[in-house]
Amino acid sequence: MTSPDSPIRVVLWRHGQTDWNVENRFQGHSDIPLNKVGHYQASEAAKVLAALRPDRIISSDLIRAQETAAPLAGLTDIKVEINPNLRETDGGLWEGKLASENRATHGELFANWYEGGDEPAGVTGERRSDVAKRAVAVIEKETTNFSGTIVFVTHGGTVRSVLGSILKLPIAQWGVIGGLSNACWSILELTKHHT
Repeated sequence: MTSPDSPIRVVLWRHGQTDWNVENRFQGHSDIPLNKVGHYQASEAAKVLAALRPDRIISSDLIRAQETAAPLAGLTDIKVEINPNLRETDGGLWEGKLASENRATHGELFANWYEGGDEPAGVTGERRSDVAKRAVAVIEKETTNFSGTIVFVTHGGTVRSVLGSILKLPIAQWGVIGGLSNACWSILELTKHHT
């Protein structure tokens, strides 16, 4: 049991591998399942994360995140809560295409976006700042009046945007935050400030 003054531990867990990750296809909002390796990664990572004794598990609504959350839910007997605001960046016209195809069709835009610009992904998609706003809002809401550990099962671009925003880095510098590999995680400890 945690006391009201206990820190809040936020675990940002990227989904396991999909075939599109292997092919270097832009996934975004496309609902691609884990592949065999991804299922293995998720179940191995779940054993480690279960030792953190999470109190809640909140997942993106995309199947690759839900399939990643499932083994941890099974080990901890915690019901997975679903929140679509933890989704990956909407990749617009880039979704389902290889990085090489996106470079060929939208060279300058893709290069600027890839280097950390805040342009809309794939012309019609989301800006990094929009992804950060919606995902950070979920984390802030769910950690208000809460002590303990929450595992947020999400996506690589979303994690980078959340971390960049929480660390108050200029958007152009969010790229310095190394991308998480499939089924890896980042842990933040948030302390409560008493006024």
